[in-house]
Amino acid sequence: MMVAKAVAGTKKFTRKNGFFDQNVPGQGKMAQMKLGRNDKCWCGSGKKYKQCHQAFDTKIMRIAEEGHIVPAREMIKNPDQIAGIRQSAKINIAVLDYVAEHIHAGMSTEEIDKMVYEKTTAMGGIPAPLHYEGYPKSVCTSVNEQVCHGIPAEDVILQEGDIINVDASTILNGYFSDSSRMFCVGEVSPEKKRLVDVAKECVELGFKEVKPWGYLGDMGQAVHDHAYASGYTVVREIGGHGVGLEFHEDPWVSYNSRQGEEMLMVPGMIFTIEPMVNMGGVEIYVDEVNDWTVYTEDGMPSAQWEIMVLVTEDGAEILSY
Repeated sequence: MMVAKAVAGTKKFTRKNGFFDQNVPGQGKMAQMKLGRNDKCWCGSGKKYKQCHQAFDTKIMRIAEEGHIVPAREMIKNPDQIAGIRQSAKINIAVLDYVAEHIHAGMSTEEIDKMVYEKTTAMGGIPAPLHYEGYPKSVCTSVNEQVCHGIPAEDVILQEGDIINVDASTILNGYFSDSSRMFCVGEVSPEKKRLVDVAKECVELGFKEVKPWGYLGDMGQAVHDHAYASGYTVVREIGGHGVGLEFHEDPWVSYNSRQGEEMLMVPGMIFTIEPMVNMGGVEIYVDEVNDWTVYTEDGMPSAQWEIMVLVTEDGAEILSY
């Protein structure tokens, strides 16, 4: 099974908050009911199994028999679900566009939270982070050495030279979307600017490796290799995740993985690519007071971009960015 590595001093992330506890059994196994050729397909299309997913399932099971990790049926979205997720993603993109238009030095991260809440709800959506497992705000705002889960606050004022990740997630009609962007506040140092750029390049290179019947490790190695070749490190304990019908779903997505390994990618899977790239060492820790915000151990900056991708019949599509 796919697991997050445990590191002393870090919060144990569970499936519910988007990451995985290494003690959770059964991740990545393909559980399926046996269907007859003329039974209705499990996907909800209404078609007979033999006319719909029988050949698809046969191919997956053959790959599983070779020893690979394969997706469970519930990870594979049908066209109606994809359409709903796509509408949710439109709001998420618009929210981050709105933040991009208004973010500036001198504003508080609390103001960003207010913008996200107001824009999301005005478009008919619900901010997914709000009250999620006790999280108190509508968005995550992670500044400089904060790796992720930065909590907006009135006393956190953006300064010239800061870099910040704004991570927005939206619920619309029960469908979830998730993406984040980095913003440079005013003029930033060349070192920070390069980190932000390389983190984005990592996502772009990873996305190029998302193809049906390939493996998550193909994407993960592309991300990892580019980050390390650029002199950076990639956080090990926190990865991407499936998304769409819930905020966080299987599979867990690593960026410290190898080509040809990890879970098989098949059409209908939706997951995030969101490596957290550190300027310095790979070690991280969680704020002991709020039990949410993750920091680099050495105080060096971290950068992250997140996209939500759909595996298609002939490639992949970015649903939210």
